Formats: sequence, structure tokens, C-alpha cells
Amino acid sequence: MKKKYIYVALFAVLLGSATSCDKDFEDINTNKLLPTNLDANYLLTQAQIGKASVTTFRYEGSIVQQVNTALSGVLEGGNRNTAIENNINPPFNEIYLNSVRQLVQIIEQTKDKPELSNVRNLARIWKAYDYMTLVDTYGSVPYFDAARGFLDSNFRPEYDDDDAIYEDLIKELEDASKSLNATTGGRITGDLVYAGDVVKNQRFANSLLLRAGMRYTKVNPTKAAEIVKRALAAPSGVITNINNSDDAFIRYNTTFINPTSSVMQGNERSNYYAGKAFIDYLQSNNDPRLRHIAVKYEKPAQPLNAVGAKNTNPAEQIGMPFGFDETTIVTAPGFPGRAGAEYRYSQFNRETVLRNDAPEFLVTAAQTNLLLAEAAVRGFITGAPDMVAAKTYYENGIRAHMNQLRLFDASATITPEQQNAYIMQSSILFDPTKAIQQINEQYWVASFRIWNEAWANFRRTGFPQLNPINFPFEDPSVKGAFIRKLPLPLRETQINADAYKAALGFMGGTDNLATRVFWDKQ
Repeated sequence: MKKKYIYVALFAVLLGSATSCDKDFEDINTNKLLPTNLDANYLLTQAQIGKASVTTFRYEGSIVQQVNTALSGVLEGGNRNTAIENNINPPFNEIYLNSVRQLVQIIEQTKDKPELSNVRNLARIWKAYDYMTLVDTYGSVPYFDAARGFLDSNFRPEYDDDDAIYEDLIKELEDASKSLNATTGGRITGDLVYAGDVVKNQRFANSLLLRAGMRYTKVNPTKAAEIVKRALAAPSGVITNINNSDDAFIRYNTTFINPTSSVMQGNERSNYYAGKAFIDYLQSNNDPRLRHIAVKYEKPAQPLNAVGAKNTNPAEQIGMPFGFDETTIVTAPGFPGRAGAEYRYSQFNRETVLRNDAPEFLVTAAQTNLLLAEAAVRGFITGAPDMVAAKTYYENGIRAHMNQLRLFDASATITPEQQNAYIMQSSILFDPTKAIQQINEQYWVASFRIWNEAWANFRRTGFPQLNPINFPFEDPSVKGAFIRKLPLPLRETQINADAYKAALGFMGGTDNLATRVFWDKQ
């Protein structure tokens, strides 16, 4: 009997314990030290860093023929018109895994917090900017359901029509810009670009809106004009100050190093050169920027403190031609010879535009002025071509970019007198009969290092008029032509296969280097 009572008592204790554990299960298994929501301003900072960290020299910079390498392997891409999976992926992976994911989290967790409405609206602006880059690069991508795995466990989001994405991001830019309010929206403490300045962030959004509107010039000029007018009608205006006080850029330092400079000054420093078309254009127009952008190092494989002589004489710069590999480059016309195992072609100056602490520019007064110049020529601003305004915007765009160089390094200063002399040259002087070409050639120069934008504008306008690289083993889809977009990552075609197959319908049934995004249709 005694044993029976012991068992009954023990069962009662266990039952009581189980009941207690069940009642407190959620509380016991909740880590009270693990935050369920991260600080929205912290996430904003990380999202901005993530966007600026996307490197674009392997494809975008090579496609517009400003950057070149003769090598294959880990460096190959736009230099040979080939589809290299490891170099196609980074913009997709980095923007989705970092910037977009963080921005979506901000937008979600602040939707019912009016004291954080400014942070929320700035996150909407940056999300729109991210998606302009993604669409311009890949075409159809996940948008409406993207980056919500942590919210609703949707790890295989559907793809959306690239045209529809642009429609929505344009609405987001307009609404979010209008909704920023310095009085009632709360402080923005995580903004690396404008330190929370509402008016400057509105100009940033309006300038992105202008850029988005101009994307439609080929496929829908009427729509382009409507969007441009709305961007210019916004009270805060757009980024036009030629002293670059409103430019959007991320600042780096010698500890927090610019990602592009890190690669091109690091182990690959002897493998990247300035493209021939870029050097030739600057050289043939006596461009004072060339002296500060390009250099020929005596020992290009060495770190900066051991490169030896540094030749910045504009007349002696030589750009590397496309269409050659590491074996055939020695047969290229005008081959300048070797510097050890490397070549005596011009590189980018590591003490100015390629400094480790170089700012990463995103949207600039130079670009915006030049877009306005084209808009004025097309009659988008006043309803009729306005060549007087176009000339002013064109010249301001040139001046703004020349002034922008000194933000890389104070030594890269181009005086007003040098700027005037350049603008008055017959080849540069504004000519209404070839204004679109002149403007967009300058946009190409002004987008140096902002290579995703240089590539987008090149596809939209066809300027500058570059020669196809004609690499012997280039991808058959783009043979004798230019890369129009990057294929989506192979991982997406496998893990998110159903959504990817549906997306092919948005892209005309193909997803290769020759496929065109919606605003680039012929």
C-alpha cells in the first residue's frame, strides 16, 4: 500500500509540474535578451551602407568601356561579354540580403509609429532606389512580396513585371518625399548621407524621380515628360548645386574603406586598367579631368608607397582596348609594353578617384543637371524645346562634375578658368544640332564610378557611340552587340523555380545578356 501511495504522490507532482510548464512554456522559452525589433535608425544606416557597397566594375563599368582587364576567371564579365555566375550575382544578393531586407523591416515595424514616420518614409525612398538598380540590372525581380521571409515566412516570393515595379516605385518616391516632415515626423539619426536633413532628402527623392522619368524617353516620351514635370514641381526641387552640397554619397575613411577602391587598390591592383574609349574621349577633348583620373605607374603591381614614378601627363595616357585577352593583348594596336608582368596602360589614380577613403557617389548635381539639359531639349520642361535652358544645364553639369573631383582629393581641383576653356572648345561648346549626343557623352563622364547609372543611361540613349568589343569567345546571345541586362542568379532558377518560370513571361521568354528591360525595348 505504501508503495502505491508513493506512486500516486509522484504522479501528482509530475502532473503539477507539467501543468506549470505548459502554462509558462512561452515565457520560459522566450529569450528576453534578444530584441524582436531592431532600431529603425540603425537598420537605415545598414541599408545605406549595403546599397553603397555594391561593386559595379566587373560588368557595368566594363560594358560602358571605362574599366578593363585582359584577364578571365574571377575578374571576367563585361570585359568579354560573357555570363560569369559569380560576378552576375553580387548586386542581386547584396541588395536583397542586406539593403532591401532591412528597409522592408523598417517600413513594417514603424507603420503605426508616427514618431518614426520620417525614418519610415526615408526607408521607402531608399527601397525605391534599390529597386531602380535591381530592375535596371536584372529586369523582372521579386518586389511586392520580397524580403518578407521574417514577416510571413514567404521564402519564395513571386516575380513582378519590371514595368509594374517602376510604376509603384515612382508612386513611392513621390508619396514618401511629400510625407517627410521636419516638424512632426521625428528625428532621423541613422542617415549617413544627409544626417537627417528633410529638405535634402526630398531633393534626393525628387532627383531619383527625375531619373526614373527619363528612363521612359525611348518607350513612352509622353509619360517621361509627365514624370519630369512632377519631379520639378516638388517644392524642395532637385539636386542641382554645382558646388555639390546636395550630392548623395557615402563617406568612407581609412578604416571603413570604399569597397571598390579596396579591390582595385588591393590584390587586383595590377589587373584593372582604364578603358581605351574613356581615355580617348577625355584626351581628344583636352579634358582637364584626365590629369586627376588617370595615371601610368612605373610598377603597377606594387602598393601605392612603392609604385615608383607616377605619370599623370594627359598626352601620355593610354587606355586598354577591348576584345583581347591576356595572350592576345600584346598584339593590340599601339600596345605600350609591359611593366614587369603587368602592362603600361593607364590606371585610375589611387591618390584621387581611387583613394581607399573615396566617397561613393550615388546621385549627383552633375547627373541631374545633365538630365535636365536633355529634358529641356526634348521639351519636357516647358512643353517645347528650350535650348537656352538646355545650354545652361549642360554647362552646369560639366562644372558640377569637375567640382566633384575635389571631393575625392583636394589636389583634384579644376579652376573656373580651366572649366571655361574646356566648355568653349568647339567639340564641347553646346550645339543644338547634336545636343542629345553632347549631353549624354558628358553624362557618361559624370557617371564615372557610378557605373550602374552609366550603363543604364547608355542603354537608354545609345551615347556615347561605343564600338562593340567583339571578343572571340563572347556569349552567343550578345555577339557583336552590347550586354542589355544581367541574367538572374542560377540559384533563383533552382530554389525559386516556379516563380522564375513565371517571370520569363515578363521578359519575353528569355533571360540572357541580350534580354532587354522594359524601358530599353527597341
